Amino acid sequence: MKRFDFKEILEITCRLYVFFFLTVYGIGKVIGGQFYTAARIPDEIAQMPIGLVPDFELAWVFMGRSYGYILFIALAEIIGAFLLLFNKTKLVGTLILIPIMVNVIVFDIFFLDEYGALAGATLYLLMLLIIVVINKEKMSDILIELVSTEVQLKTSSKEKTLKYSIVLVIIVLIFIGDQLIVNFLGYGKG
Repeated sequence: MKRFDFKEILEITCRLYVFFFLTVYGIGKVIGGQFYTAARIPDEIAQMPIGLVPDFELAWVFMGRSYGYILFIALAEIIGAFLLLFNKTKLVGTLILIPIMVNVIVFDIFFLDEYGALAGATLYLLMLLIIVVINKEKMSDILIELVSTEVQLKTSSKEKTLKYSIVLVIIVLIFIGDQLIVNFLGYGKG
C-alpha cells in the first residue's frame, strides 16, 4: 500500500478548488454575470455625474465597457483553470493564473468597498502559490533553464562595439517607424 502523501493531496485540493471557482468566474464573465455592460448599468449610476460615481461602480462600468476585454480575461481564467486539471500542464495553468489573481487583488484593494471578493481572490492566489511551492524543484529547473547562458567565446571589444552599434541603429529605425505609425493613426483622446 502506498504511503499517504499529504503534499499530493494538498496540491490536488488546491488545483481542483481554483479550477472550479475560476471556471465559474470565467463563465460568469462570458454570459454577462460580472461587470456593468452598457445594457446593464443601473439607472441610478447611469444618471449620476461621473465625478460622483462611487469607485466600485465606476470600475465595474469601465471593466464592462469592452466585451472583448471581458472575453480575454474570461478565457484566460478558463484556460488557466482547465490546465490545472492535468499534471503535465498544471504549472502552465498556475503561471497563467497568478498574474490574473494579482491583478484582481490589486483591483479589489483599490476599488471595492467590501472585502469578500478580495478574500476569495487572495485564497486563490495562495493556493496557486502552494502549487508552485510544492513543485519548487520543477520551477527551479525552469527558471535555471530560462536564465542560463551557454559559455560563449570571448568577443573582442571591437566586435562588441560593432554589434551594439548595429543594435542601436536598429532601435532608432524601429522607434522612427513606431512614431510614424502612431502619428499616422493618432494618439487617441488620452
